[in-house]
Amino acid sequence: MTEMADRTGTTPGAPGLRAAVEAYWAAADARDWEAFAATLSADVVYDLPQTRERVLGRDRYVRFNREYPGDWRVRVERIVADGDGRQAAARTCFTVAGGEIPAVHFFAFDPSGRITEVTDFWPEPYEPPTGREHLVERY
Repeated sequence: MTEMADRTGTTPGAPGLRAAVEAYWAAADARDWEAFAATLSADVVYDLPQTRERVLGRDRYVRFNREYPGDWRVRVERIVADGDGRQAAARTCFTVAGGEIPAVHFFAFDPSGRITEVTDFWPEPYEPPTGREHLVERY
């Protein structure tokens, strides 16, 4: 992914952040983990409040997604980004086993437009799947 900051080195505005979130979801849906990693800062923090899990760092977060069980697809329904270029939110719909699951995701960005934080909210609380304990911290 190319640098997302403009030529002055300032954080991109809302259109740049929307593009970054679109690139993140397109790479995830395509299982293009190299492109997915390029959207993330090295020290990205991923939070799942419903399962009380946190993943620290790009390498672990990419692996967390690469190893996620099952066959799923994601469709982005809406992206909203602030004009200061620091935060965005997305509403998505995941197709899993023939059913659809809505979700809301909040993103924070570094000055170059890379994602530094992702927080996912799903419609129902659930217990985390087994097999990812090596990648997450519980809180």
